[in-house]
Amino acid sequence: MDIEALTIFAEAAHLGSFAKVARKLNTDPSQISRTISSLETQLGVRLFQRTTRKIALTEAGKRYLDRISPVLIELQQAHDEITSMTSAPRGHLKITASVSYGQKCLLPLLSEFSETYPDITLELLLTDQNLDLVSNDIDFAIRMAPIIENDVICTKLHDTHYRVVASPTYLATADSITKPADITNHKMILFSLPDYRSEWQFKSKDGHVNSVPVNGTLMISNAIAIQECVHKNMGIALLADWQVDRAIKEDQLINLFPDYRVAATTFETAAWIIYPNRNFLPNKTRVAIDFIRRRLNSLT
Repeated sequence: MDIEALTIFAEAAHLGSFAKVARKLNTDPSQISRTISSLETQLGVRLFQRTTRKIALTEAGKRYLDRISPVLIELQQAHDEITSMTSAPRGHLKITASVSYGQKCLLPLLSEFSETYPDITLELLLTDQNLDLVSNDIDFAIRMAPIIENDVICTKLHDTHYRVVASPTYLATADSITKPADITNHKMILFSLPDYRSEWQFKSKDGHVNSVPVNGTLMISNAIAIQECVHKNMGIALLADWQVDRAIKEDQLINLFPDYRVAATTFETAAWIIYPNRNFLPNKTRVAIDFIRRRLNSLT
């Protein structure tokens, strides 16, 4: 049995399109179609139902994919494991993260990563959608959450804390803020998710939690844009430490409540690295995770 043909079949099943497989493999869609047709002839069954717009697995195709997928994974893992013993990390690496986290934390690392691992081609997908790792052929993702519950392997990158921040110029002309309840008298720039635009939680050093209602005339779906508005003296905002701590250290922004833990939903949240559940982690993925963890160690 032609292993390449089986791999093409599995890719077509995951991507749902011969054209997408062709683009991924840099070949012609007709070649993919011929390969699948040849495999169907060998097996004596139809693996896909085809229309002019899409393909879908037949019942036989589903059963065949279920049986060969573990074999293909084992073969790829064996190949990766042996090559990692004898060569420098190489290959195509696809990573996904949120737009804000990618811009603030990952983009500054890209130059050093490329210099350190010149044989790895990196594809960075910055999106606020939680992309499916398997169907999108993603090696690993960085997600912000209290806990990861899906069928994936996860490791904590660092804890995340939140700050209520404002610019010095805004504070110089606004009403004074000495306690959390005072923020209700101020302009607020709110993240547009429902849980972030109704109330903020403040936990004092003695563990007492106080909920303060929030409202504002400006709601934005991107945290980078919210920070820009804060810098432009438009009001106060709740933003993650990995995003604003440098600006606070450089006195560009003021942390209004350094003696409180602040949150919109939960005080226990973190950045997680997640990757598909598999026994062997390819060398390219392992070195990338180690690199990111090492470079972001100051955030832990």
